[in-house]
Amino acid sequence: MASPEPYRTVAERASAEFAIRGSRFIGHVAPADGVAEAEAFVDEVETGYDDATHNVPAYRVPADDGASRSTGEVMLREYASDDGEPTGSAGKPALNVLQQQEIRNVVAVVTRYYGGTNLGVGGLARAYSRGVKDGVDAAGVVEERPHEHVSLTVAYDDSGTVRSVLESTDVEFDADYDAEVTFEARVPVADAPELRDRLRSATSGRVDIG
Repeated sequence: MASPEPYRTVAERASAEFAIRGSRFIGHVAPADGVAEAEAFVDEVETGYDDATHNVPAYRVPADDGASRSTGEVMLREYASDDGEPTGSAGKPALNVLQQQEIRNVVAVVTRYYGGTNLGVGGLARAYSRGVKDGVDAAGVVEERPHEHVSLTVAYDDSGTVRSVLESTDVEFDADYDAEVTFEARVPVADAPELRDRLRSATSGRVDIG
C-alpha cells in the first residue's frame, strides 16, 4: 500500500476580525481530524457567540478515519451552511476558500454581527470569503503527514518499556496510570505498522494494541 501523501492544513486555532459597512465579522479557524471534531468546534463558536446574527460554518475533514489505512486515500467530508444568510452568499464562498487553497482537516466559522446595512449577495460572499482567508492567514498553513490514533494497554511492569519505545520514535502520546497503564499515541500512518511490531517485540506480545 502506498503511503498517504502529506497534506496542507492549519497549524493552530486562530481568529481574525474586521468590519464592513457597520457589520462586524470574525473568522474562526481550527484544525480538525474528523466530522465530530469539526462539529464540536462549530458548536463551541455558536455557543460563545450566541448573540451574533449569523455563525456560518464550513469544513473539509476526513469522512472516515479508516479510509486512509485501508486504501491510502482519504475521503473528505465537505460541509457548509449559510446559517440564515441568502442562499449561496455565505457557506459556499467560505468553503471555496478551503478548497482553493487545498486545505483539509480544517474547520472554519465566520461570525457576523449585523450593522444595519445590507451588503447584497456579492458583498456577503466577499465578506465571508475574507473571514476564512484572514482566519487561515492568522492560523498559518503547514504541511502535515497523515496520522492515526493508536491505543496501547499494558501491565505496570511493561509500561516503562512501552514509554521508552514511544519516546524513541518521537510520537505524541498521553499516559493514564490506572489498574493498567493506557497510552494514547498519535502516530504517522506510514510509521504505525513498524511501531506496532516494535511494541509487540519489546513486550513479548504482552501489549494490547487498539
